[in-house]
Amino acid sequence: MALEKELLDRASKLQNEIVDNRRELHRNPELGMKLPNTVDFVQKKLLEMGISSSVVGGGVVANIGDPNKGKTILLRGDMDALPIKEETGLTFASENEAMHACGHDVHTSTLLGAAKLLKEIEGELKGNVKLMFQAGEEVLTGAKTMIEEGVLDDPKVDSAMMIHVFSGIEAEHGKLLIPREGAASMAPDQFHIYIKGKGGHGAMPHTTVDPLNIAAQTHLALSELVSREIKPGEKALCVIGQMSGGLAANVIPDTATISGVIRTMDPKTREFMKNRLVEIAKGTAAVFRGSAEVEYTIQCPSVINDKAMRDQAISFGKELFGEDGVLQLDPYMDDGMLSGSEDFGFISEKVPSFMVILSMGSPSKGYPFSHHHPKTDFDEDQFFKGAAYYAYFAKRWLEENN
Repeated sequence: MALEKELLDRASKLQNEIVDNRRELHRNPELGMKLPNTVDFVQKKLLEMGISSSVVGGGVVANIGDPNKGKTILLRGDMDALPIKEETGLTFASENEAMHACGHDVHTSTLLGAAKLLKEIEGELKGNVKLMFQAGEEVLTGAKTMIEEGVLDDPKVDSAMMIHVFSGIEAEHGKLLIPREGAASMAPDQFHIYIKGKGGHGAMPHTTVDPLNIAAQTHLALSELVSREIKPGEKALCVIGQMSGGLAANVIPDTATISGVIRTMDPKTREFMKNRLVEIAKGTAAVFRGSAEVEYTIQCPSVINDKAMRDQAISFGKELFGEDGVLQLDPYMDDGMLSGSEDFGFISEKVPSFMVILSMGSPSKGYPFSHHHPKTDFDEDQFFKGAAYYAYFAKRWLEENN
């Protein structure tokens, strides 16, 4: 039996185990960089497979193979959840106020499945596979922290890949969607604008400096930033997700706050957007007799898809799933890239990397909600394909790059 058919067959036999692991993780989500129960769960499962592991930067790291036989490829799966109250009605729904609404429970369980597949053929590997179970992706700090604590060292990592499952898009379940070469996600920056005015009675607005009015005018001004100051075709977003100020209908408050995110691809555009946001916030506040201070946080870089790894990802995918199992991302995401952000970008800054999408739920099949929604869910029937692709990609990459 050919390797790819044998691996798919063995992965399919792990399907129930992968689903059970996913449901356990989904039922008990944890947030941010501290995931004690999730880390314990992953390490316990790895130990049951005969794989030793260690805690690095809030996540779990394990190795399968022998770095003396060849290179090392890193497979990454993230583990953290979101501060969302779940509304799916699933029998294994979250039992706390957090939720796996971005598929990280799927990533973790499929990577555990891949670990079992790889351990079974450890002696055949032409090098080493490093497993990276990461905390803190949703806060965009986990990958950076794990790098700082040595995840890319001992043994030195030569390349890296990750899978992200998608739901809520019209692609047949279990298909690989291939993002474009180069920047495949947008770099996110977060901002908070603190507006100061002068409060007073709502019956005497002439004696006040209304910070809510300044916030509204600032919102309108920032909405023109992309449409009027960024050249057509350039990828950039400025989204305000929170505005607050005041506690009573008849009182003009002293202060107001605006918070949002800027997403860009080009470093020059990123710097331009930052500078203009500060100028607009301060200038608009001054026009209306108030003042504004801006807190601006650069979060993470874009994920950069290495050309050679992308080419291999397509080839390996077709070997494993057939010609019709691999699709270009363009019909599902604009120009073959994600408008969202991924802190795997920190990894792709350091080593040749590739991010692939695996479709796991379409609206026509009962999965209308995409990521970060309280009703997000994924098609469990295809989970084994994630484990198979992780394992097959690693084995084939080591062979091709030995």
